[in-house]
Amino acid sequence: MLRNVAVVVVNGFLPFEFGTICEVFGIDRADDGLPSYDFAVVAGEPPPLRAHNDFTIQPSCGLDRLEEADLIALPAVGDDRLSSHADPKSQPFPEDLLGALRRAVDRGARVLSVCSGAFILGEAGLLDGRRCTTHWRSADELARRFPAAKVDPDVLYVDDDPVITSAGTAAGIDACLYLVRKEQGSRVANGIARRMVVPPHRDGGQAQYVDQPVAPSCDGTLRDLLEWLRAHLDQPLTVRQLAARANMSERTFARRFVQDTGTTPQRWLIGQRILLAQQLLEESDETVDVIADRAGFGNATALRHHFRAWRGTTPNAYRRLFRGDPVSTTPR
Repeated sequence: MLRNVAVVVVNGFLPFEFGTICEVFGIDRADDGLPSYDFAVVAGEPPPLRAHNDFTIQPSCGLDRLEEADLIALPAVGDDRLSSHADPKSQPFPEDLLGALRRAVDRGARVLSVCSGAFILGEAGLLDGRRCTTHWRSADELARRFPAAKVDPDVLYVDDDPVITSAGTAAGIDACLYLVRKEQGSRVANGIARRMVVPPHRDGGQAQYVDQPVAPSCDGTLRDLLEWLRAHLDQPLTVRQLAARANMSERTFARRFVQDTGTTPQRWLIGQRILLAQQLLEESDETVDVIADRAGFGNATALRHHFRAWRGTTPNAYRRLFRGDPVSTTPR
């Protein structure tokens, strides 16, 4: 269920990361046939709360608001806030906030952090034994402070349900849209992404550090190729064919692709085919065999294999989940 969303603000919060959460969940898009969330900004410490770049906000909600949230989001905090509490015996965030987060997870709510917001989850003990991530600059420090956490510094976001952690700024948007897609389907996630003018999906397993955050090279070669690929996912495609289309050697093409997208050509193709299969499962009545062919997997067996590996479920189970209760303007 994803209906009631709260974002927690503490002193030293970073405005952009805070704003991305507000943009995904705090905007009423009912006119576009998209869900409207019961959204609140919560003071994690006594207000007014000062942003990292020296302005203040006065949230109207206190920590009691977290008791009813389906999702609690934690934006990043500045390095000063973290470094001022470098002593491992100190507690940089108030115990009543940490306790509220633990109670929320215990009752089945999700928590999501953007960038260094993961340190708040770590202080609450919610990263212990879980895979997690944060901005690559802070990953070593996160692992040092919380040795029971399984920190992966090389990914955009990690879903170790009910805890979702993400890397730097844009990865927070990716994680939020991922959760919307997981809970409410492709139509809703794509609709929000379209309004925000951002890519509707980046796989969480992509590398954090990309030489060029936007895929195209200077001459737009890979940009044009990626658009062509999205329109021809049903075709059998090899790296050799793609390299030839891009007028590059296979080795140069493979290196350039990873530099520009953060992942390999094969993994990118599988991810795009999975997204197309999800959309067809949600919105069409085609059989799994037909969908497998249209999405470029060739047969239902291959689709089932990749779908289970990437989404942890089968195509039929996914379809039952999203077709059993059609998405309306009231979120499930």
